[in-house]
Amino acid sequence: MAVHVQQGTCYGRMEVPLRPDVLEHVPQLAAEICAYDIARVWTGPAARCRVLADAIVAVAGTSPVIDPRLHELHFGTWEGIPWDLVPRSELDRWAATPLSFAPPGGESGQEFLDRVSDVYRAICTAGEDCVVVSHGGTLKVLRAFLQGETPDLYAPAPAMGSITVIATR
Repeated sequence: MAVHVQQGTCYGRMEVPLRPDVLEHVPQLAAEICAYDIARVWTGPAARCRVLADAIVAVAGTSPVIDPRLHELHFGTWEGIPWDLVPRSELDRWAATPLSFAPPGGESGQEFLDRVSDVYRAICTAGEDCVVVSHGGTLKVLRAFLQGETPDLYAPAPAMGSITVIATR
């Protein structure tokens, strides 16, 4: 999915609406996802996730699990500002120590990994075929856990609006 936000703006938990042209594709994407046999839809609470999750639920006839652990990384005071206004020294510290550094008022990479690990365990414990609607950073970490890999915070996120199928059995 694509969101309407100024290019180069830092946003993670910031509420940003989906662009109108993207909203037009939600029914098609929901139908593609519902071609898989899914028992549950897990979604982050952000409106940009809920739009697609609600469309999937409407087609699949299932109920959603709205889980705040599926939020994107919390960027704290960086939220909503252009990346080029974030002090270079802070970006350098983040790049050097992504697990321990947290943007002011935000969460560290380790806190983020722990949070996504918690929701990963909850999804596995549920034992249902499911779809997860979330954010790029969250999905790349969750995908690594599901594939039995160590998450790489530097790895690229899945493309917006993409569907990744992971068979764990």
